Amino acid sequence: MKAWQVAELGEPRDVLTLVDVTDPEPGPGQLVVKVLASPANFPDVLMCRGIYQVKPELPFTPGVELCGEVVALGEGVTGFSVGDRVLGGAVLPCGGFGELALMESAKTFPAPASLDDAEAASLYIGYQTGWFGLHRRAGLRSGETLLVHAAAGGVGSAAIQLGKAAGAKVIGVVGGPDKAEVARTLGADVVVDRHKEDFVEVVKAETGGRGADVVYDPVGGDTYKRSTKCIAFEGRILIVGFAAGEIQAAKLNHALVKNYSIVGLHWGLYNTYDPEAVSECHRDLSAMADRGEVKPLISERLPLADVADGVQRLADGTTVGRVVYQAG
Repeated sequence: MKAWQVAELGEPRDVLTLVDVTDPEPGPGQLVVKVLASPANFPDVLMCRGIYQVKPELPFTPGVELCGEVVALGEGVTGFSVGDRVLGGAVLPCGGFGELALMESAKTFPAPASLDDAEAASLYIGYQTGWFGLHRRAGLRSGETLLVHAAAGGVGSAAIQLGKAAGAKVIGVVGGPDKAEVARTLGADVVVDRHKEDFVEVVKAETGGRGADVVYDPVGGDTYKRSTKCIAFEGRILIVGFAAGEIQAAKLNHALVKNYSIVGLHWGLYNTYDPEAVSECHRDLSAMADRGEVKPLISERLPLADVADGVQRLADGTTVGRVVYQAG
C-alpha cells in the first residue's frame, strides 16, 4: 500500500515521504481499516517535529484520527464486522495518512450515517476534547459566555458548536478575515479578529464588564495571559493546548484575588481512566450530529498526494477550517 512516512524529524514538508509499505496486520484487539478520510491535526505536526508527548519509533505514518471501512479483525475483536464504517484513533506507526491503517477496537466507534467520511473522521479528537472540556471539566451552563481561542481551528471550531448547543453565548477569536468567516459560519455570536481588535476589550463590552465565564484556550502564551484579564468571577479557564509554542504559566495569586479556576484537560487520559465516559461522549456526539447540532466544517478535501502540503500549511497556521485527506 501507499502511505506517508516520517523517517527523520523536522518540518512536515521536509520529512514526509510518500512510499510503498507492507500492508498492516491486526494484532489482538485491533482492526485493519481501509482509510476513507483522515484530518490533519496539530499533533501530527508536533510528531513530525519530534516534540509531541507521543514519540512513535521511526519510521511512522501520521494521521491520528480517521474514518475507515473495516477490512480485517484481530484476535478477540467483537462488536465489529468486515465492511463496518467506523471512526476513532489510529494505532501508530500505522496512522491515517495511508491507504490502510490500524485501530484499537476498544477506541473505535460506529460512524454516524448523518456525516460523510471527512466529517465523521473529524468528529473524534476535536469534538471529544470539546465535550469533555466544556461539560466534564468546565461545567458550562446555558446562558453563560464562552470565549473560544483559535476558533477556526480543529478544536476551536468544535468548541463553538458545542458551546452553542449548550446554550452559551460564544465569542470566537481568530486571526484574519477568512477565519472570521469560518467562525461565523460555525455559529459564533461574536467574532474577534485578533489582528484588528483586542479580544479583552470586546469580551468586557459584550458582558457588561463581567468577563467570560469559560475560556477555551488551545493557544497558550500571551493568549492565556490576556485571557486572565477578561475572566469572570468564578470563571474557568480551560487549558487545552499551547499551539503558540509557549506553555501557559499561571500566576496563582491572580487566580486567588479574581476567584477563577484554571482547569487542565488531557482528553486522552479518559481512554485509560474512564473509557465508558468516552463511549458515552461518542453516543452523545452522534445524536447531536443526527439532530444537526454539530457538523464538522471541512474546508479542504485532499487526495493522498497532497497530504504533506496540507499538514505543512496547518503547521504554518494558514489553513482555514478542517483539512482532510479523503480517499478517492
